[in-house]
Amino acid sequence: MEDFLAEMPRDIQLDFLDAVSKLTQGHLLSMPLSRGLSNIASGLHELRLKDRAGQIRFFYYIKRGEAVYMIHAMRKKTEQIPGKDKDLILKRLREV
Repeated sequence: MEDFLAEMPRDIQLDFLDAVSKLTQGHLLSMPLSRGLSNIASGLHELRLKDRAGQIRFFYYIKRGEAVYMIHAMRKKTEQIPGKDKDLILKRLREV
């Protein structure tokens, strides 16, 4: 995920770091910046950023009392999360 972030424009990197800072301080983010994905897994959220090229999603998991885990990142090109990305997210969640 670090490589993915490094390839993003500077403003996306700064927005991401700002959001992560708020999350680690215990703030809950809401729409339009973040949305819960409890339909996939409890505690899973997506950080929703946008640049000229389109939508960027960072998927994170909040484990109460422990940490915020960054699970996956992708450029979103469709309404739905592609199956291979969803499978990878679920696999990484099992590893947390």
